[in-house]
Amino acid sequence: MFVVEKNPKSIAAEAYRSLRTNIQYSSFDKEYKTIVVTSANPGEGKSTTSGNLALTLAEGEARVLLVDCDMRKPSVHKNFRVTNTYGLSDVLLQKQKVMDVAHNYKKNLYIITAGKIPPNPAEMLASKSMTLFLEEMKEHFDYIVLDSPPVQAVADPQILSTKVDGTLVVVRAGVTKKDDVQNSIASLKKVNANIIGTVLHAVDNSRNKYYYYYGDEK
Repeated sequence: MFVVEKNPKSIAAEAYRSLRTNIQYSSFDKEYKTIVVTSANPGEGKSTTSGNLALTLAEGEARVLLVDCDMRKPSVHKNFRVTNTYGLSDVLLQKQKVMDVAHNYKKNLYIITAGKIPPNPAEMLASKSMTLFLEEMKEHFDYIVLDSPPVQAVADPQILSTKVDGTLVVVRAGVTKKDDVQNSIASLKKVNANIIGTVLHAVDNSRNKYYYYYGDEK
């Protein structure tokens, strides 16, 4: 699932490290500590990208938190093979404490799964509790990566993008339509989202079928 772990010397793994470097050095005035990873449609690689990005950011001394904010179709717990008994929804409803739901996956990487699927995901993500949660987490982590639902499916990514430092849009090579990408970026810009780049995922080339390109959207 995660090429950074499975094949750390591959072209794809190196590309994720380039993505990490671009994020770390792409802003002179404001550090990108909180990052939303989304896509236009389901199945375009946003969860794979957010997982690999979190793993890559945690390779150094940085403390990283990966949060599954896709409360409609969560997948982070499946990808990392951790329990989803309690997670973000339980924390926001003050039914669980962060320390009780966070999984210490590796030395510097912690994961908070989505938790129980609520009837009102958008309202929950838009809540003051979510804002306070992110502010509190920034005091304990160097980077917070939020795995978000697709832009064209629900309003959740737009809501989350207003609460973070930057947003990455994942585009699947040969699958995602140009109009879908343009519409998604337009939707995010309507709420003044700071789109820091696009990730072209799963490019088929002669050496590696699992590759992407980072591009600045500014």
